[in-house]
Amino acid sequence: MIRIGIVGEIGSGKTFVANNFGYPVFNADHEVSKLYKKDKKIFYKLNKKLPNYILTFPIDKIEITRAILSNKKNLKEIINIIHKEIRKKLTLFLNKNRNKKIVVLDIPLLIENKLFNSKDILVFVDSKKKDIDKKIKKRFNYNKKLISMFKKIQLDPSYKKKKSQFTIKNTFTKSPIKKQIKKILKEIYK
Repeated sequence: MIRIGIVGEIGSGKTFVANNFGYPVFNADHEVSKLYKKDKKIFYKLNKKLPNYILTFPIDKIEITRAILSNKKNLKEIINIIHKEIRKKLTLFLNKNRNKKIVVLDIPLLIENKLFNSKDILVFVDSKKKDIDKKIKKRFNYNKKLISMFKKIQLDPSYKKKKSQFTIKNTFTKSPIKKQIKKILKEIYK
């Protein structure tokens, strides 16, 4: 199985690119949302660590945002709890898809949390700053301070680009993305 990790800046369109590969995608953000909505154990763990913020189940993202913005340490607490669970979900995904030729890993902290191995192929999603800013501002839970905090826990995009074997220029339109993916897949199968 070939594992393709999609990396890039917040708002660069990693999920858009990942979904255009045509192979099973592990989307960590989607898995985190499911944990907040459906996993009572996660709620109890977060409630125990952050009882002044995490009050309701299903967990409301507004509560998560409030916790993070009020104290930087809260972000670390949340990450410690959530990422253990995401690792388990990733293992389940990889086992379920072990007979597939390719799987795509859409995990924002793929490199930071050492969730990739040396055989993985990294694809850096490169987008224009103005496109990224426009996309981030459209998000339902847009908060400038929150975005800034998330950027601080991520490695510099230039480092991620250097670590990557391929770069995709994202214009947020399907046709050019598909062409670039086709070239990458051709290169991988050489």
